[in-house]
Amino acid sequence: MSGDPRTAPEPPGVAAEPLRPATPGSDPAAAPAVGPTAGPAVLPTGAVGLTPEEAARAIEGVLLDGLDPETVPARSAIPVPAGELLMMPAASKSYVGVKIAGVAPANPAVGLPRITGGYLLLDGPTLQPVALLDGIALTSLRTPAVTAVALDRLAVPEAEHLVLFGSGPQAYGHLDALLAVRRLTRVTVVARRAEPAEALVGYARGLGLEAAVGTSAAVAGADLVVCCTTARTPLFDGALVPDHAAVAAVGSHEVDAREVDEVLVGRSALYVEARAAALREAGDLLMAGVTGADPLWNLAELVRGEAPVPADRPRFFKSVGMAWQDLAVAAEVHRRGTGR
Repeated sequence: MSGDPRTAPEPPGVAAEPLRPATPGSDPAAAPAVGPTAGPAVLPTGAVGLTPEEAARAIEGVLLDGLDPETVPARSAIPVPAGELLMMPAASKSYVGVKIAGVAPANPAVGLPRITGGYLLLDGPTLQPVALLDGIALTSLRTPAVTAVALDRLAVPEAEHLVLFGSGPQAYGHLDALLAVRRLTRVTVVARRAEPAEALVGYARGLGLEAAVGTSAAVAGADLVVCCTTARTPLFDGALVPDHAAVAAVGSHEVDAREVDEVLVGRSALYVEARAAALREAGDLLMAGVTGADPLWNLAELVRGEAPVPADRPRFFKSVGMAWQDLAVAAEVHRRGTGR
């Protein structure tokens, strides 16, 4: 899952919130440990941050350590009156975690985030809770980190011009994350509303980039194209994308929504987080007729150097968001916050 949960850019990071005991009236500070492996009565509090580069390296690290994205449990999606409730569990030897996220399409109209939720991190061997993280901040950090890991390998070495679709928090996050791994010099922002687009342009200029608001035709001169919107229909003509360009789409995990057209998909080398997840949820691919018979390289294969990266056609990375990514970043946040 990826989306635009905030309404203004914030420094990267994830806030750890206290988890209180369930017994009414109990004093967390006085609660005794039950045994040598018992967790704290109150989880660590305070803002604990990762830079975009640190988040990307956390994603990269678990893949280099042997994680197989194809084996991660599927996301559970439950319709609720306000929208959709998502549950995303994942486990490693050291940590277990689950994100519970809400997708409330009507929220932005009343000034509330479209994406809500929290993340519970547990110790792997004992299953004792060790941290409760802000699910919005975690998603805002890990989704751009995943894109940065992929595009760092799919972009040509001289890539400098980014065309960025969207002007919400994910757009800011992706700009920061890509700058952490690539020497961009220019960004073109394409968005539905002028004021947020100009605000993102101003932010990019503050980072030392040449920046301007543009139209979808800007993809014809792009080295990198990133789509992080709530669009349900293609944002641009896929025939315009140069053969040398790398494209990422992260805005949807729904089978009937897409940000790119079948033209781009048909002429591109295709990369996903996991084949199983993409064939369940990636409308950008499914609506273009992609099946299990099509060559799809997963992110682990790309990171480990096992996936080919052709230079004679676009490279397209489709992200739907997976639970192992949340766990990788949440675990790194916890390790850095506790010094372990």
